[in-house]
Amino acid sequence: MGYLKSTDEKKRLYYTYLAFMLNGVLALSLGSLLPFIRESRGLNYAFAGMIVSLHSVGNLISSFAAGALPVLIGRKKSILLFNACFALSYVLILADGSNLTLALAFFMTGLARGASSNFGNFTVNDLAPGKAGFLNGLHAMFSIGAFSFPIFLTVLTRSNGENWVYACYFMVFAGIVSWILYFLIPMESERQWRSDKQKQIKNRKDGGHFGFFREPLFYICTFTLFFYLCAEQGVIGWLITYFVDTGLLSASLSQLMASVLWIMMLAGRLTTAWASERVKKEKLLLLMGAGFVCFFFWLLFSKTTLLIVIGIMGFGYSMAGIYPTTVSFCGRLIQKYAMAWSFILTSASLGSILMPSVIGRIAQQAGIAYGMSSVVVVVLIDLALIVALNIYIGKQTGGKTK
Repeated sequence: MGYLKSTDEKKRLYYTYLAFMLNGVLALSLGSLLPFIRESRGLNYAFAGMIVSLHSVGNLISSFAAGALPVLIGRKKSILLFNACFALSYVLILADGSNLTLALAFFMTGLARGASSNFGNFTVNDLAPGKAGFLNGLHAMFSIGAFSFPIFLTVLTRSNGENWVYACYFMVFAGIVSWILYFLIPMESERQWRSDKQKQIKNRKDGGHFGFFREPLFYICTFTLFFYLCAEQGVIGWLITYFVDTGLLSASLSQLMASVLWIMMLAGRLTTAWASERVKKEKLLLLMGAGFVCFFFWLLFSKTTLLIVIGIMGFGYSMAGIYPTTVSFCGRLIQKYAMAWSFILTSASLGSILMPSVIGRIAQQAGIAYGMSSVVVVVLIDLALIVALNIYIGKQTGGKTK
């Protein structure tokens, strides 16, 4: 962390990392809880897919709003407003009300997740512009939270499946702690920050808010993230249900596979953080994209526990650094254009809205195995876009950029 000089900058980074770890617990718990919620509420595949997509709708809305709202009310007030939705959403899940209440709860988790992702990525990129290692470190913290919850849930439900409700009580507590961490993050003068941003916009001659629409890099990175999030949210949201309903794994082993996935994502993000300082980022991204595709095919065709474990490990490790490394290529755009990050994150988030519903609809008609198979299309498109990004960066830099 020698790149950061002041104590406030270091505190801002550490608190953001800790809050992001809790966000991993809070946002990614839904995939683990979905089988229990489906069983207790008697939900069909189509409705389950719809509420997972509602989580992504909330994510999209707050991703955009949390980029624009800080200019009006300040970054801290904005993140505190949205982050409060985490604790409230799990209170609604515990309320055991109508399907409408459940849908609202999933939507609210998305509101909190999108704002937290926007705040975390913006803060780290602002502290260390274009430094892929710092961004991979941020997402590694998210992975720690994400792999912890399935283990916790497995321990809770081993003897009694109805104990999943106690995990929701823990989520309420974690949501409150997350809110407190954001409250404690030291910020520079919000009034001065907003004034500077408004002056930059007023005095800018290069398109103000929206000049990034003329940048090819914006489109390549946005679509790369879009199809990546299609695959990520589709697989993570349905993975446990896929294993359980196809009979490939038991319920408890399926939960552990979710933890294995996120442990390998943590390892992958730490590896990417280390390697990004030594290898050209675009080449590293290409290697991860190839592994992403190969191991998804492996996972899809695996029928034994050993092969499934190998597939999960390879898939998680390969996909781990794709998102933060792609975001690191946007560092110049994010700094140059006030609204660039909101549009990138919002547009990319459409992928995480679309895919869970697509999988749910296909599963309702033809079975969950066919639903999961639909992800093949998006991982292949994502690899093609990563190749295109490599070609573009190579042309722009003459092969000299790391």
